[in-house]
Amino acid sequence: MAIPATQIRRGMVILFEGNLCKVIDFRHHTPGNLRAMVQTKMRNLRTGASFEHRFRSSDTVDKAALEQHEMEYMYSDGSQHHFMNTENYEQTALSEEDLADMAQWLMPGMRIQAEFYEGQPIGITLPPSMELTVTRTDPTLKGATVSNVNKPALLENGVTVTVPPFVNEGDRIRVDPTEGRYIERAK
Repeated sequence: MAIPATQIRRGMVILFEGNLCKVIDFRHHTPGNLRAMVQTKMRNLRTGASFEHRFRSSDTVDKAALEQHEMEYMYSDGSQHHFMNTENYEQTALSEEDLADMAQWLMPGMRIQAEFYEGQPIGITLPPSMELTVTRTDPTLKGATVSNVNKPALLENGVTVTVPPFVNEGDRIRVDPTEGRYIERAK
C-alpha cells in the first residue's frame, strides 16, 4: 500500500529498495524556502543494518502488509524470547535484536501483538500502559518542601523509570513501556 512520505511514523514497516525496513526515527524538515522533506533512520529487518534516508515530501513509500497475531510471552533463554500464538498455540521465537528495548518490558503471561510479514515474525507491539510495582526508590523526605524534582524508581521487571517524589516502594504505578515513562499511580 503506497502512502505519502509525510505519513511515515516511528515503528512503521515499509518496503524500501526491495527490503523490509522498520522506521526507527523520523523528522519532518522544511529548510528555509526549500521543499519539505522527511529524514528517516531505518533498520533493514533482514540484515539488521541501520541507515538514514531522506525522502522528499512528494515521494511515496510502500507500507508493508503485516499480519497481527495476539501472542503470549512465555520465557527467554538468553538469546531468544519465546511466544505462543493464542489462536493456534504455535510457538515463535524472536531474538534480542528483533525486540531491542522492548525485551526489558516482557513478563511471563503478558499478551502482546506480534507483527508477521509473509509468515515470519518481525516484531511486537507492547500495550499502551502496564501496571507494575515499585521495588526500590528513595524515600520521600518528611518535612521537605514540595518540589517537582523526580526520582528514579526500580520496577519489579528490573526497569528503572523516573517518578514523582510522592511515589514510594511497594506502590503500583502505570507506565508507558514504549516511552519508558511514568503515567500515574494505579488505583
